[in-house]
Amino acid sequence: MLALVSPRTDLRRAGVDSYFGVCPFHDERTASFHVRPNEKHYHCFGCQVSGDPFTFVMETEGLDFKAALESLADRFAVNLETEAEDPAAGARRQRRERLQSLLGRAATYYSRYLWEAREAQGARQYLLDRGLTEQTLREFRVGYAPSAWDRILLASRRAGYSDEELLAAGLVKPSHTRSGQVYGLFRERIMFPSADARGRVLGFGARAMRENQRPKYLNSSDGEVYHKRSQLFGIDLARSSAAREGRMILVEGYTDVLALHQAGLRNAVGIMGTALTEEQVRELERIVRVLDLCLDADRAGQEAMLRASRVAAGAKLELRVVPLPEGGDPAELVEREGPEALRARVEASVPFVAFHVDRILESADTSSAEGRDRALTELRPVLADLPASVLRDELMRRVAGRLELSDGRLATLVADGGAPGPRRPSGNGRGGDAGSAGAGGGTLSHGARAERTFLALCLAVPDRGAVTLSEIDPDELLTSEPLRRAARHLDGRTGSPLADLPPDDEELARIIADLVARAGRSSDVTPERLEHARLVLERDRLDRAIIRARAEGGAGINHLARERERVLEEIRGVVSRLEKAM
Repeated sequence: MLALVSPRTDLRRAGVDSYFGVCPFHDERTASFHVRPNEKHYHCFGCQVSGDPFTFVMETEGLDFKAALESLADRFAVNLETEAEDPAAGARRQRRERLQSLLGRAATYYSRYLWEAREAQGARQYLLDRGLTEQTLREFRVGYAPSAWDRILLASRRAGYSDEELLAAGLVKPSHTRSGQVYGLFRERIMFPSADARGRVLGFGARAMRENQRPKYLNSSDGEVYHKRSQLFGIDLARSSAAREGRMILVEGYTDVLALHQAGLRNAVGIMGTALTEEQVRELERIVRVLDLCLDADRAGQEAMLRASRVAAGAKLELRVVPLPEGGDPAELVEREGPEALRARVEASVPFVAFHVDRILESADTSSAEGRDRALTELRPVLADLPASVLRDELMRRVAGRLELSDGRLATLVADGGAPGPRRPSGNGRGGDAGSAGAGGGTLSHGARAERTFLALCLAVPDRGAVTLSEIDPDELLTSEPLRRAARHLDGRTGSPLADLPPDDEELARIIADLVARAGRSSDVTPERLEHARLVLERDRLDRAIIRARAEGGAGINHLARERERVLEEIRGVVSRLEKAM
C-alpha cells in the first residue's frame, strides 16, 4: 500500500499503521490524506474519498476494476489464475497474451535498432531535428524498421514464434510470388508502438523515410489484438496524469503527442490522423471529464473538431478547443516558439460551443440579409441547446452584434425558430427608430443605440464632430454596418450631412435624415458629451478585442487591459467635468 501511494504524495508516519500526506485527489495545503497500510485502506478527511488499493489505481490511473487488478498483479509480480475458465476462452486469452508478447519484443527490437544501427542514422537525426529528445523517444519506445525484408522475421523465429503468429500480429505479410513465403511489413520506417492503457503493445504506426515511399504512414491492420478505432496513441503514459488533472488533451499525430509530453503536458494522446470514434470516447470518459481538442489549425483540423463534437454528443465529456496559429500543429508550435507557448494556449482553451459559434460567424456573409439568415439558421440549434449561463449570454451578445440584431430580437428568433427577414422601413416613411439605423429590425441593441447617439452628437457639434470623425476608424469603433456607412459619409460633411447622398442608397438617406433630426432635438450639447460618447464606444471596442484575444490564445490581453483602464480613467475625467458643469 505504501509503495502504491508514495509516488503520488509524500507520506509521514503518524503512529502505528498510520501515515498522513497531502491528498492526491484535491488541492490542499494541510495533510489530511490518511493511509493505513496494514488495513490496505486510505481516507481523505478533506474531500472524503476513501478506498482500497484497487479503487486507488482505478481513480488515479483511469482503469476499470479488471484492468486495475491486472495492473497491480503485473506491478507486484502476482500470478493471476482464472477459476473455472471456459477452455475456449482460456485458449483465446493465451493466444492474445502470446501475440502481445511478440509485439512487445518487436517494439524492443525496433527501438534498439534506431539507436544502434548505422542504417537508422537518418531517422535519428530527423527525430532530433524535430526537437524531440532521446529521453522522450526512448520513453515512447520509438524505433526504426530495417530495410532488409527478413530481419524481424528471423529474429522472431529464433524466439520461437511461428510465421502464422507473425501474420496474426501484423508484423509480416504474405508474398505474392512465393506461396507460403512471408516478409516484413515495415521496412525503412520510423516505428511508433501503439499500446493499450496498461502499456502492452498492440500494433504500430510507421512513418516513411524516403520521399518516394508510399504511403507516408503505414499502420497495423485490424486483427486479433489491434483495433484502430479503440486505440489512443500514448494512453499508457498519459492516463495517470489525465486522471489526476481530470482532463485529456487530444492531438492528431504521433510527434504531436511526443512534443506535448516533452513540454510537460503529460495528459496528451493522439488519434493518429483519423476521426475520433465512439470507442475512443468511451475510453476517455472513463478517465476524464474534460477533453481539450488540440487539432491542427487548418480546415481539416476544424472539420475533425466538429466530427468529434458529434461523436461525443451524449458522453460525459466537456469539449474545449485549444486555439493554434492558422496552419500550424502542436509539434511545430513547440519547435518554433517553445513549450511555454503551447502550455499558454492549452490553458487558454475555450468551450467548444464558443469555437463553433465563431467558426460559423467567420464563414458567414454578414453584409447581406440573406447571409445573416443563413448564419442564423446554422447558429439557432447551437444556441438553443445552451442552458442559461454567462457563456450563453456572452455568445448571444456576440452573435447579435455580428448579425446586427438586438439582444431581445435574437433571443426571440432563436426561441421560436423564425428568421430575421429583410429589413423594412417603418410605417411613418422616415425610418423612425429601429429601421432608421438599419440595424436589423426590432429594437436597436444597446451597442447600436450608443453608436447612433455618437453620430448624432457629431452633427450636433459639427466642428468638433468633424475632427472626431476624421480620427476614428468606423470599422473598428462601430459594430453596425449601416452606421459605419453613415460615419464614412459624414466624415468631412458634418456641416452639410444631407449633401452628396448616393441616389441609389435609400437606407443611407433614411439613416442620415434620422441622425440630423436627433441632432436638432439635442439640447445643451457640449464637446464633453461627444467625447464621452466616443470613449464609451472605445471601451466597448476594447471589450470586444479582449474577448477575441482570449478566444485566440490570450496574446496581447495585458496590453488591451491597460488600454481599457486608460479609457476608463478618461471616462471618469469627462464625467467629473460634466457633473461640475451641471
